[in-house]
Amino acid sequence: MENIFAVITGSSQGLGKSFALELASKKRNLILISLPNEGLENLSEKLEKQFKIKVLYRETDLCDRNNVLEVSSWINENFKVNLLINNAGIGGTLKFEEASSSYIEKIIQLNVLATALLTHQLLFNLKQQEQSYILNVSSLAAFSPIGYKTVYPASKAFIHSFSRGLCQELKGTNVFVSVVNPGPMRTNEDITRRIKEQGFFGNITSLDPNKVASYCIRQLEKRDSVIMVNHVSCIFLWLLPIWIKLPILTNKIKKELNIAR
Repeated sequence: MENIFAVITGSSQGLGKSFALELASKKRNLILISLPNEGLENLSEKLEKQFKIKVLYRETDLCDRNNVLEVSSWINENFKVNLLINNAGIGGTLKFEEASSSYIEKIIQLNVLATALLTHQLLFNLKQQEQSYILNVSSLAAFSPIGYKTVYPASKAFIHSFSRGLCQELKGTNVFVSVVNPGPMRTNEDITRRIKEQGFFGNITSLDPNKVASYCIRQLEKRDSVIMVNHVSCIFLWLLPIWIKLPILTNKIKKELNIAR
């Protein structure tokens, strides 16, 4: 395992950072990828010193497909990889007609294209190792469309479907594919504040990213192809028909949007 690495996108903060900490604690070498100026260098140095592992990093914007191809080539030419965590993603809340074209493109480029393209480019590398894993981060939003978010749930539905299909396709190979569908996570002060404003239900369904990361890695090693971590919300989304949950979720987001304005 000395010269084999785990790749994590969106690893400078939130769930991606929690994945990095969890894997580092297990003495896994890491390749961290995130946007520039997000403290990735400091995080890499800290993990190297604390856990006595190799940590490499690349600051790049995966919304640009050329950057995805460039970082893929860099990894394939220099490192062996046996774990890919596609965590990088972006969302937002806006009326669709008020959204800019760049806003729409960013969500699709990062959540959909970057995930599929990076997986495609690294798959041969992953197949060369004794046992490899791919973990794609979707969302509970994958299970219902939501007004005022429109593009985001659709992009996460893609991730869920893509992961399930690829898992089936790679059965019988040494690469196992899983997808996790977390709900709201207390990743920073602003999100934590918004969760508290939602009251009792928001608080009991929100998640600690460190606990989510730890649980995901355990389930991945158990070869759980669909990882669900927010069971209260899962029951709500699975049991309610679309004609009930769609207006409920949309009205909830509409209230948040009005408050923000």
